[in-house]
Amino acid sequence: MTAASASTQTPVIGWDLGGVHVKAARMRDGRVETVVQAPCRLWRGLPALDETFSQLPDWARDPADHVVTMTGELTDCFADRADGVAQLAGWAAAHLAGSVRIYGGRAGLVAPEHARAAAADIASANWHATAALVGRYRAHALLVDIGSTTADLIPVVGGRPAATGYSDAERLETGELVYTGVVRSHLIALADHAPFRGRRTRLMAETFATMADVYRITGDLAAGADQQSSADGKGKSLAESEIRLARIIGRDHGEGTSADWLALATHFAEAQLRPLHDAAALLLSRDDLPAEAPLVVCGAGRFLAERLAARLGRPALALTDLIADHLPRTGADWASTCGPAVAVALLAR
Repeated sequence: MTAASASTQTPVIGWDLGGVHVKAARMRDGRVETVVQAPCRLWRGLPALDETFSQLPDWARDPADHVVTMTGELTDCFADRADGVAQLAGWAAAHLAGSVRIYGGRAGLVAPEHARAAAADIASANWHATAALVGRYRAHALLVDIGSTTADLIPVVGGRPAATGYSDAERLETGELVYTGVVRSHLIALADHAPFRGRRTRLMAETFATMADVYRITGDLAAGADQQSSADGKGKSLAESEIRLARIIGRDHGEGTSADWLALATHFAEAQLRPLHDAAALLLSRDDLPAEAPLVVCGAGRFLAERLAARLGRPALALTDLIADHLPRTGADWASTCGPAVAVALLAR
């Protein structure tokens, strides 16, 4: 095949349809050309998905071989997960130009019209795609994908996903799904008290601040990672994040210094790391994961996954480094954030 003919090949676009974000990765000739993430208020119903789709780059609406994974079926606008899977698959078939296949994890690729029957395999199987991709490069590893809302910790054994659970409910029980993320998680879900100026204070059981505020204050959150509205609908400057953090302990911003708010934010960052550490330690205690197995890290919270690896005394290997030969020279951070979309595109080859 000549270079000229290769350049006319139909691109593959991998999709991850979530309840908060839509992620897409376009691949041609074995290389991911571009990746995008856009906010989506899917809890308001499918019209929100239409709105997000209309605002994506033009290439998202071009003819392609589309492969779709999803987590949005959990959104409460649907009657149940099977209904959500069927509606999202139907939306993809109706709106994506070209061929459309739905990623069914252990069931393989499924035609949209058969999605409802395979809903148990399709629902929130995006973790399976990323783990399957990791398995092509590492026989043994623990995938740690920390996103805006949740964290997936998936053992890879013998080059294949080896999660004990499969559904969200099962993985919550096994520690393979920890429902915490670096953007949307509320502080009250992580602790009921915190230290402030030498005293132990209870927290207000309100959604005054999120982990996005915490990681803006600590300087860890990448620009553009927080695409949803803040807890109070106001801006996302350092000072505005400090104001929201102060409210969680019943304080006004002026009652503390920048050092005080940084110390408080660091406490919540530690509080988020602890349950991740417990979950990872449990999984790494399995006898089928060797002591040298690395943590393969990705997601908007890759920085936190790297911190977890250091805490566990394990090497951290970035997913984007594993698949570097398939990525553009720039924009690899978005490929990490949109790991499942990139994964289904590469797996579809």
